[in-house]
Amino acid sequence: MSIEIRAQHRVHGGTLTYAQHQSAATGTPMRFSVFTPPGEGPFAYLIWLSGLTCTEDNFTTKAGAYGAAALHKLAIVAPDTSPRGEGVADDPAYDLGQGAGFYIDATQAPWAPHFKMQSYVTRDLIAAVEGAFPLQAKRSIFGHSMGGHGALTLAMKHPALFKSVSAFAPIASPTRCPWGEKAFSAYLGSDRETWTAHDAALLIEAGRAKPFDDILMDQGLGDQFLENQLKPGLLEAAAAKAGQKLTLRRHEGYDHSYFFMATFVADHVAFHAARLA
Repeated sequence: MSIEIRAQHRVHGGTLTYAQHQSAATGTPMRFSVFTPPGEGPFAYLIWLSGLTCTEDNFTTKAGAYGAAALHKLAIVAPDTSPRGEGVADDPAYDLGQGAGFYIDATQAPWAPHFKMQSYVTRDLIAAVEGAFPLQAKRSIFGHSMGGHGALTLAMKHPALFKSVSAFAPIASPTRCPWGEKAFSAYLGSDRETWTAHDAALLIEAGRAKPFDDILMDQGLGDQFLENQLKPGLLEAAAAKAGQKLTLRRHEGYDHSYFFMATFVADHVAFHAARLA
């Protein structure tokens, strides 16, 4: 699979690469960043999924994760959040369309031709980065907000692909919050039964998280979306019902921004490093 290198930077003794490739799933060029730590490799790696409005650049420049990744000899891959470009459907709102792929495969017009982010992350992205960079087929997944939803659901739906999963301020139950209801109505249609396969709380409740010994989550209590959109208590309740270990850490005063993630990202890198070792 052909990869176009757009830029490279030295950081924490390793290499940060911005790249682009053509995705069969989305039918568009897709951009991503890859940090590889110092050394020869091949390296185990983490896939980071970002939230609404983000590109491949937000985590890359703001999370401050690469020092911890270098310490643990882990690579990190951060893809864009949706297909983009001419001929790709969009919406004027920030929470639908480009920048809001929700890591699902859309079935409804006008989204279905390009919005195939589940297939992109679990197939095209993995094939591209493992083919072009010194990476092992040993990987874990984490994300923030919409990307926390994506990390949790993709891990549970594709447990053979990921050794571990964690999340910052994830959308716990998209079938029960305005962001999810809007996106799922557009991408999947009005049959709410089809939505349940993409709801982290419902998947945990159904026992789909059993392959994972623990799920680490961090949530800021100063997060403006906490009560209306994120609803982390639904994940705790689902885990209790399923007998699933889930470590949800609540932090006074932290909001929904990358300042919150930068504070605790090293803990997540260490959490995954222990399970990828």
